[in-house]
Amino acid sequence: MVNYLAVLVAAIAAYVVGFLWYGPVFGKKWMALMGLSEKDKEKAKQKGMAKAYVATFVSMLVMAYVLGSLMGPVLTLFAAYTGLGALTGAVGGAFVWLGFIATTQLGKVFWEGKSWTLYVLDAGHYLVTLVVMGAILGAWR
Repeated sequence: MVNYLAVLVAAIAAYVVGFLWYGPVFGKKWMALMGLSEKDKEKAKQKGMAKAYVATFVSMLVMAYVLGSLMGPVLTLFAAYTGLGALTGAVGGAFVWLGFIATTQLGKVFWEGKSWTLYVLDAGHYLVTLVVMGAILGAWR
């Protein structure tokens, strides 16, 4: 069974990771890789970004819920005997990333012509996000 409070906290943490990743940490690099200018950024702000922020948070809630659902049996069996709930969750998040995100994001390079640098930046964001989510869900079992 999924702990809904843990899902909420994991989604909030993922949202913070995304804010930092695409803001002060790698924001300028990401904009350059995407071919976006400060003018484009200002246009987006004027247009209003509330819907995008809400939709992103909802997607983080879904991701946290699904991750918690997938890892539930593993966390129950392994973490109960080892006491390593957060570590188990973090490793589970990394495996989900490897199997689903790292692989599907390759389409950006192969089919969309995006750079490997952009792939690493975007896929890295999801690796950190899923590891953080997994650790929270695992610790909160």
